[in-house]
Amino acid sequence: MEYRDWSILQTLYREQNITRTAKSLYLSQPALTKRLRQIEKEFGVQIVQRGRRGVHFTPEGEYLASCADEMLLRLRKIKEHVANMGEQVSGTLRLGVSNYFAHYKLPGLLKLFKQEYPLVEFKVVTGWSKDVYQSVYNQDVHVGFVRGNYNWPDGKLLLFEESVCIVSKDPVDVADLPSLPRIDYKTDPLLQALVDSWWAENYSSPPRIGMEVDKADTCGEMVANGLGYAILPRLVANGKQNLYLIEIKDAANKPVKRSTWMFYHKASLELQNVRAFVNFMQRMDFPHSY
Repeated sequence: MEYRDWSILQTLYREQNITRTAKSLYLSQPALTKRLRQIEKEFGVQIVQRGRRGVHFTPEGEYLASCADEMLLRLRKIKEHVANMGEQVSGTLRLGVSNYFAHYKLPGLLKLFKQEYPLVEFKVVTGWSKDVYQSVYNQDVHVGFVRGNYNWPDGKLLLFEESVCIVSKDPVDVADLPSLPRIDYKTDPLLQALVDSWWAENYSSPPRIGMEVDKADTCGEMVANGLGYAILPRLVANGKQNLYLIEIKDAANKPVKRSTWMFYHKASLELQNVRAFVNFMQRMDFPHSY
């Protein structure tokens, strides 16, 4: 079995579709089908069955697909270890980054790190914090930046905390919020649960959602144009001028905070580029709180 064969099994199991798999791997469909037949011949079993809605894996195929994840991870670790055996810090650093951190914080950090370690390259995957957390857990990335208090048992660094605020174009009375139009946006489950919990503690009626948008930045722009209020992390609102911010507080009258963390596996510090990056981040002077 070649590396690309394991990659084919992994991708096909994820996509459950020959056309999408071939496109993802930059192969023609005939070339992909030929490789599948070669794999089936090598193991002497049928791996997939074709149907009108895609492919279905046989029990033998399911097993081989599960082995593909393990084999590809093992091969990647071998390559990374060999690449890090020299004295120079080099190789590819794989980062999983929450959408907000990728937009506002990561570019400047990578610029500074690149100045110190010019031979290091980056592969950056962005997404919701819950997905980044899973990527770090699965070792798909070396380091993950997540927002929210996730339970992580391995290496971690608290970067900063920020308040969650009621943001509006004009002054508002917190008691009037249920009757005012609120602009909602897609966010990760932990922040949504935090806001929902705060609302339930303070109001007996649901919020009046006047608009739903896809991103916090878009939400901030709508607020800046007077289309309603929103409940946003302070750092999102800080980039907007002439907005009124009111920190939301818990039952003990303390500001509700949202944490931003860096997660990694301590075992990965054996890699020079990962160790250099973690040490670099530990030296960074982030404001403790916003």
